[in-house]
Amino acid sequence: MTMQNELPPLDTRKRIALVAHDNKKRDLLEWATFNHGTIAQHYIYATGTTGGLIERALDVPVFRLQSGPLGGDQQVGAKISEGEIDFLIFFWDPLEQQPHDPDVKALLRIAMVWNIPVACNRASADFLISSPLMSAPYDRFLPDYSTYLARRTSADDALHPADIA
Repeated sequence: MTMQNELPPLDTRKRIALVAHDNKKRDLLEWATFNHGTIAQHYIYATGTTGGLIERALDVPVFRLQSGPLGGDQQVGAKISEGEIDFLIFFWDPLEQQPHDPDVKALLRIAMVWNIPVACNRASADFLISSPLMSAPYDRFLPDYSTYLARRTSADDALHPADIA
């Protein structure tokens, strides 16, 4: 699969999604507090409880979505696929099974599909947030899915819009 740049460069002010499982919320909150100066320069999106914690602790506006198990992870994924999220920090708990594990996997998958930087722990979040690219425009290369979208399936041959009443 080739890569192509279909969007204008990411602005210097990125749209960052913050997500954390219950056992990782304290870690994300400590990380966000430590990086308050940098985070405050960007647009912050977060799922449910995580968003409320970040908003209160940092006194920054947060676009709050649903709680993860209630669809928040899927909302973040939808925003990524629509080009509304530039960066994902998701402190997930690898030792605790989550009732919404399929949603978690789907979110991480969609971030990969759309070439979004992802940090899943404090160390990777530190490296990403401290990158000089965080405060500069960035040409993000998007996958070229034209071949995938143009492929015909057996369903294409079997169903036509006129056949659906």
